[in-house]
Amino acid sequence: MGTRVTFGSAGSSGTGYLARPEAPGPGVVVIQEWWGLVPHIEDLADRFAGEGFVALAPDLYHGQQTTSPDEAGKLMMSLRIDEAARDLAGAIRYVLDQPETTGSTVGTIGFCMGGALSLFAASSNPEVGACAVFYGIHPNVKPDLAALRAPVLGIYGGRDTITTPAAVRELDQRLTDLNKRHQFHTYPDASHAFFNDQRPDVYDAVAAADAWSKTIAFFRHELKS
Repeated sequence: MGTRVTFGSAGSSGTGYLARPEAPGPGVVVIQEWWGLVPHIEDLADRFAGEGFVALAPDLYHGQQTTSPDEAGKLMMSLRIDEAARDLAGAIRYVLDQPETTGSTVGTIGFCMGGALSLFAASSNPEVGACAVFYGIHPNVKPDLAALRAPVLGIYGGRDTITTPAAVRELDQRLTDLNKRHQFHTYPDASHAFFNDQRPDVYDAVAAADAWSKTIAFFRHELKS
């Protein structure tokens, strides 16, 4: 369903995987986990297109990907946040410029590392009209939450030892103190990365299905023309 594309990125260029719906619809930027732009993320872009969204998954590692947790950690920590910010801004603009895209804003959604970057992109780009965060974490990503305009959907696992329930409560309180519109959902028996159906060690089909339903409803409501 999707194709590889190249888009402008602050005087340079970025690449990604673009999936188009059968009819015009809202745009969504799908942000990778620490593994890179792997088939799981491309499949999610295809799934969004199947739900009527123009979905672009930018390749923030510029061609690198891995299945090794050690290597993934190295790739994540070596990610230049300023470069990722340019790529994300370029991806947002590219989606908005597609003839199939309706509305003047897009959604962002990310998983693990990408979840933190989804919140970062939403805080940095006024063109983001809805932000979904799946157990987002990255020690070097510091979103300017005071600048956040988009509502936030947060999805978490109660047994997550990486994005811990304490960290989720802290983010919830910060957004509340800033009067930022948000809704968080925690699945008590789910672990980190429970949405990734390519990881049978952590995948939770029931929680993932419910989270997907909530995400689609959230984006359809917030990104309606």
